[in-house]
Parts: sequence; structure tokens; C-alpha cells
Amino acid sequence: MSEVIKNRYEFVILFDVENGNPNGDPDAGNLPRIDPESGLGLVTDVCLKRKIRNYVETVKEGEKGYQIYIREDVPLNRSDRRACEVLGITDTDDKKVTEGLKKLKKNDPDADIKIRDYMCQNFFDIRTFGAVMTTFMKASLNCGQVRGPVQIGFARSIDPVISQEVTITRVAITTEKDAEDKKTEMGRKSIVPYGLYRAEGYISANLARKVTGFSEEDLELLWEAIINMFENDHSAARGKMAVRELIVFKHSKELGDCPAYKLFGAVEVTRKNDVMYPRNYRDYEVTIHEEQIPESVEVKRMIE
Repeated sequence: MSEVIKNRYEFVILFDVENGNPNGDPDAGNLPRIDPESGLGLVTDVCLKRKIRNYVETVKEGEKGYQIYIREDVPLNRSDRRACEVLGITDTDDKKVTEGLKKLKKNDPDADIKIRDYMCQNFFDIRTFGAVMTTFMKASLNCGQVRGPVQIGFARSIDPVISQEVTITRVAITTEKDAEDKKTEMGRKSIVPYGLYRAEGYISANLARKVTGFSEEDLELLWEAIINMFENDHSAARGKMAVRELIVFKHSKELGDCPAYKLFGAVEVTRKNDVMYPRNYRDYEVTIHEEQIPESVEVKRMIE
């Protein structure tokens, strides 16, 4: 694996959705998430990180050092046990694992660090985003809580979006009894006709060096995953989604050259004057005000 990153980064992601639901809200009947005050659409950080995890899992397929900790239908303590096995605890019963961890803690004061390091070295998403790995709650030793160097905030749409419910029909009836009374069944589908969303992220070289070992190779894979995070995740429910821009700010040193908000403020996304209802990415203009960016910070648009 390549060396740990030495520069701080910030980045801006612009992605859009057309006739789809980018992130349903379970508290609102799975309707698209919308800020009730401004009408702007929302996509959670958890949703975006799920897409990145899925992409890495697809392209690496369990390759050593690139496994995924938070996976569908895989209990977290199954992965935690693998770290315990490295230190000689091979029991499958949770109570015995707990007892073994307590004994190990007494004999080896560095056991916590060893388990944490094992998890960071083997799981890409822990090395990147961090994780809370405390599935053995009663144990005096667990896999720990890791604060990852890569953090992504909620995505928010540039303009207010409309959550539109579309009625759909199905000619296939569910049961024999229903078939006696009707020929079609009705349903509803919630979509956003169009929305351009902006998310902002941070990468700490300091945390990478001190905690997880997030490397230059990991960084290149992260950029690749962000750019392609919707390409292997298409579905009728999510409509047409694509990452349109990935703008990266690279500082000259580990702790950075200027506050992140100044760099984010240098990226301006505006709707064109002659457009009333945006329905395409071409209805917007993206401007980077380079005069607001220090000379020591390198700016790169990752999508040509």
C-alpha cells in the first residue's frame, strides 16, 4: 500500500437527479427529503457514503485491504470477531469473547490499538470514514471508535425542488380473489422532476497519519468512487442520477493553508438568467473564483 497522505483536502461534489427519488425519507412515507423552510432538496451523508462503499466493494471484490465493514446483511460483530481472532480469541460465543477480551486487556495494554489498527488496515471504509466498532458492549476491550479522515456533509439542492407523486398501474393482480373484482392495481411513485445537488467534504491528513493510515492510493480510489458512485447503482426508483462536478482543493501542508469555508465560497453555482424551471445541468453555470483562493492551494476539476 502507498504512503499516507500528507496534504489536507477539501472538495465539492455536484450531482443531479432527473425523474427520481435521490434519498427517500422514512419519516415521510419515503418521499424525497426536503428542507421544509427553504424547499431545497436534501441527501444525507449516509446515503452518499453508501454509494461510495458499494462502488469500492464492486471494483475490489474483497481484495485484501479493501473490504467493507458496513455491508448489507453482514452483522458488524462478525467483522469485529475477525480482529479478535488475530489476537488469539477464536470463540464464537459472545460471552466467551467478552471474557477473553477482558483477560487480554489485563495482559496486553496495547490490545485496543492492535485491534483498531487491524480494522483500519483491512477495511477501506473504516480507514476512510471511520466507524464505531463497539458491538461487544459489555467487554472492557472492543474494536474502538475511529474518527475517519474523510468527512462528507449533507447534500443540498441549488434551487427548491418539488416532490411529485405519480400514479402508476399494474395489469398483474396479486391474488386470485382480487382478480375476480379488478383488472389493474394502482400504486404511487414519488419523484423529483429535476434537482442539482451540492455536497462538500473534508480530508484530514493529520487524522490519516495519526489514526487510520489513509493513503495516496486510497485517495485516488475515493475520487474514482465519488465520480462513479451512481454508475453502478441505477434503478427505476432513483431515476437518472450522475455526478457532474468534483472540484478538489489540495493544500500545501498537513494542517492546511486557509479555512475550508473560503474555498467552498469560491465555488459558485447559479441558474442561468433565462431559465425559470431548471430541468437540465446545462441550465446552470459553475464558476470557480480563483482570485479568492490562496496561491498555495491547488484547484483541480476532476471531471473534464
